[in-house]
Amino acid sequence: MDVFMQTLVAGILKGGLYGLIGMGMSLIMGVMGIINLAHGQLMMVAMYITFVCFTALGLDPYLALFITMPALFLLGALIQKYALNPLMEVESLLPENQVLMTVGIGMVLTEIARFIFSSDYKSVQTAYSSSSFFVGEISFSVALTAAFFIAILFTFFMFWFLLKTDLGRAIRATAQDRDAALLMGVNAKRITILTFGIGSALVAAAGTLLMPIYYLFPDIGSPFTRKAFVITILGGLGSTVGAIFGGLTLGLAEAFGATYIGMAFDDMIGLLIFILVLLFLPSGFKRLTKI
Repeated sequence: MDVFMQTLVAGILKGGLYGLIGMGMSLIMGVMGIINLAHGQLMMVAMYITFVCFTALGLDPYLALFITMPALFLLGALIQKYALNPLMEVESLLPENQVLMTVGIGMVLTEIARFIFSSDYKSVQTAYSSSSFFVGEISFSVALTAAFFIAILFTFFMFWFLLKTDLGRAIRATAQDRDAALLMGVNAKRITILTFGIGSALVAAAGTLLMPIYYLFPDIGSPFTRKAFVITILGGLGSTVGAIFGGLTLGLAEAFGATYIGMAFDDMIGLLIFILVLLFLPSGFKRLTKI
């Protein structure tokens, strides 16, 4: 029973961070109608910024959030404005071209990181990186627990932003019906730029929170792009609340797969659930909410 509870806790903590990663992709998907396949690479950029802040400035990774999130918001907004919006305005081009553009952007970001930092594994070692505390017989990683609660705070803030602010309502309106939003005076081009920036800032937060417990290398973005895609499908395309459920599902699946099947099979379990959802629940958890 202790092993089961330990695995459950680990899966929930990891799933909370996965939900933050998936929320950014779902937000972009809801507004733009495309899957951002450079999502993990944007997270990788934020992780390298965190690494530089720690090694060069001595800045704690969690304090680096105040640098990585604005930086990635700006990078995401620039990518949307100068790389994706021009494609969206050309009616003769297929939507798949926008997706291919994100693939190319991801490859460019990866190779730039490799050129600057090489392919060596890097890490951020803090006093709490390997620390843990116990509740009964259950061990909690200090870094992962702190990251989980910070992710929860960002999640609640995003829901408040989307539900209670005029800009958030404009984003939701554009996601639900772009043409109707245009008729109501919403500047859809501006909304897409802001949304891509916000989605990039969210995944930047996740990357920064993961730095004390993950090794960093240029190709780390690809696995997390895959995870974000799986979470987005599990949660229902464009559903931010569904992304939370999708992230928890994937986190629990990986944790139980690693514990009861083998560490080498944690990714396989998540992908298997992904296939089953596509076959038997193609709308994912989207039916739970329209947010």
